[in-house]
Amino acid sequence: MCRSPQANDWDMLLPMSTHSVSATILYTGDLRCEAVHGPSGTQIATDAPIDNQGRGEAFSPTDLVATAWATCVLTTMAIVATRHKVELKGATATVDKEMTTSAPRRIAKLTLHVTLPVPASSDVGGVIERVMSHCPVAHSLHPDVNKSYTLSWKV
Repeated sequence: MCRSPQANDWDMLLPMSTHSVSATILYTGDLRCEAVHGPSGTQIATDAPIDNQGRGEAFSPTDLVATAWATCVLTTMAIVATRHKVELKGATATVDKEMTTSAPRRIAKLTLHVTLPVPASSDVGGVIERVMSHCPVAHSLHPDVNKSYTLSWKV
């Protein structure tokens, strides 16, 4: 059965030390940027969205914020699940982003749906569910951003 989270469930999400990561970003013109992750060299491109003068041919900066939240939730769930010897490989997330319709232009709402490849009755089910609101990105988003989420389990 599910158990209540223990203090060390959340402690595991805290860094062992401070860590700084840098990225280098180049504006390439036509409302596009290329970013390089310093430690790995991984590259991503951004484009302004169609509704804001862009072509929408890559993630927009606010798309990356929404994606960061979804990937942070999955990663944080996996950290806690691993501690409980539960594998979440194959978990999926879908995130929808809505922008404000009046100034200032910003993210108004994020809706996240996570599907986990374990049954809700697993020993870690309740703990994993509570992690959804405790990831670092969720804590970093402005309180005015409406965040909602749903969770589905393997049947």
